[in-house]
Amino acid sequence: MADGFTIAIDGPAAAGKGTVSKAVAEYFGFAHLDTGLLYRAVGAKVLAGRDALDAARTLVVEDLEDDSLRTPDVAQAASKVAVIAEVRAALLDFQRSFAARSGGAVLDGRDIGTVICPHARVKLFVTASAEIRAQRRFAELSGRGITDSFETVLADVKARDARDMERVEAPLKPADDATIIDTSRLTIDQAVAAAVAAVQAAGGQKA
Repeated sequence: MADGFTIAIDGPAAAGKGTVSKAVAEYFGFAHLDTGLLYRAVGAKVLAGRDALDAARTLVVEDLEDDSLRTPDVAQAASKVAVIAEVRAALLDFQRSFAARSGGAVLDGRDIGTVICPHARVKLFVTASAEIRAQRRFAELSGRGITDSFETVLADVKARDARDMERVEAPLKPADDATIIDTSRLTIDQAVAAAVAAVQAAGGQKA
């Protein structure tokens, strides 16, 4: 039942899509890919002096395991390289190959349901208000000892939203047939339950 069953989960930064995606993948026994890590890995290489397109073309799975990919600087660099059409094209095959794997796959990002996997069996768009997302990101960064002010974090969230939503190539937006999950007032368990219910409604079963 799970073979070729692809779940596409999109949404803006800090909306909870990563947490939801991991939980859904674990619940159904599917493989999971945080596609944002692809762009973060490219962004990190650009910060180190590499050409963006060359970095995208030579990316390997091991590049996604670097703990430094979660820093604010890398997040901003990822958002900037993501607007480059050639970079997106270079990473397309990697993502589609993962999505087609047997046993089922969950991919989360910003253009999974609209561009990468437009024929996914389930499409979810996980969102929340900019202020709520900034609060979550501020708490996360504070817990890791990063001392940016809340105002700085909120400005970064809004700037990234603008870049992601206004770019010409694969802008961030819900697919026409996506189920919207607004996590602004939901607990993690409630958000995950809503996602699992949507997958089950589409015929998803545990592997």
